[in-house]
Amino acid sequence: MGSWSFCTCTWRPYFSGMDSGQKVAVIGGGAAGFFAALSAAKHHHKAKVTLFEKSNKLLAKVKVSGGGRCNVTHACFSPAVLAKAYPRGGKQLKKAFSEFHAQNTVDWFTSRGVALKTEEDGRMFPVANTSQAIIDCLMHEAQSAGVQIRMSSPIREITRSKSDAGGFELHGERFDAVVVATGGSPKSAGFEWLRSLGHTISDPVPSLFTFNMPGESVTKRMGLVVPEAIVRIQGTKLSHQGPVLITHWGMSGPAVLKLSAWGARELEQRDYSFTIQVNWVGLPNEEEVSTIMEAASSEARKKKMANACPFELPKNFWQFLLERSGLDADRPWMELGKKGRNKLINTLVNDTYTVKGKTTFKEEFVTCGGVTLGEVDFKTMQSRVVPGLYFAGEVLDVDGITGGFNFQAAWTTGFVAGQLNS
Repeated sequence: MGSWSFCTCTWRPYFSGMDSGQKVAVIGGGAAGFFAALSAAKHHHKAKVTLFEKSNKLLAKVKVSGGGRCNVTHACFSPAVLAKAYPRGGKQLKKAFSEFHAQNTVDWFTSRGVALKTEEDGRMFPVANTSQAIIDCLMHEAQSAGVQIRMSSPIREITRSKSDAGGFELHGERFDAVVVATGGSPKSAGFEWLRSLGHTISDPVPSLFTFNMPGESVTKRMGLVVPEAIVRIQGTKLSHQGPVLITHWGMSGPAVLKLSAWGARELEQRDYSFTIQVNWVGLPNEEEVSTIMEAASSEARKKKMANACPFELPKNFWQFLLERSGLDADRPWMELGKKGRNKLINTLVNDTYTVKGKTTFKEEFVTCGGVTLGEVDFKTMQSRVVPGLYFAGEVLDVDGITGGFNFQAAWTTGFVAGQLNS
């Protein structure tokens, strides 16, 4: 079904005998692995492509992502801008995005009957609103392309073949080229088999996590979303603006998740114990907040403070902020006074909370860390250490912020790796 003809790049085969039944192994049955296998089958149509998956499930992260809908990519169609969504690997991915980026992903799926839609925040999902649409498409393409899939087949070692033809051996079987798309690992030991080949590994630490705030009263307002907060981590330069979701354990939402991604290593060094400063109204300074409150005063004079919020905040959360400022929400606005106004302004723009611990974001396990980026040529995804070995997806020290960016990196690096260019 379909073709890959929309990618205008030229490619040079790594192995000269590609028309003579050469064999390609892809290790990992996730998004990057499937795209690498499909790319190899399309670009080298006479090669025998085998995909190895260690478990008895394929595309497991695709299945659960986006609440079961699969956040396929993000509606960001400039490779240069797209690359800025990656705390690690953005500069390198910019090269790969020149060959395959978000628009190519949209074209690839829509040309195969999977229409995508864009939500207000730029995230893209199947119109069918189910990840099964993506899984079915990839499985059908793999079957059509003749990709052989071996389930429950963990690869714990890659060795150089001793045959005259060279290549690699996996489970005693020789392959001419190997694409590693095994995903991230929570522990450095999970990369030992790649270290044994001569690769350097950046130690993995969690990325994309929510903040735990045991004992903080804000958790009693769980379920509320503040639309335009600015969250800073005290003692660092880390700051992000966006929606914040109050949870029963602390805070989540795009602003928090972006902070967790950009600060992944620094927060790990702090043992996930730090203080955040929250500007709940998203305005840059206290003067602007004061001006808005002053302008609303004449109309709100006789209203209860609980009903006089001049900002876009959930009513229940506004009441919480009044209480946090030591104000009686049932008193009229005109009794606020200068002292009360200053307390409220300070709470609105300089509210602080203690974070102690983290929680994985839904079922989406993302790490930073993996194969060091300087050891991979991102124009081809081939190892600079071991010729004929390629990498794709989260096995690399590459990770993106939430919103479909990690899947886009998987589609892109898988596509480029599968071309098997040298």
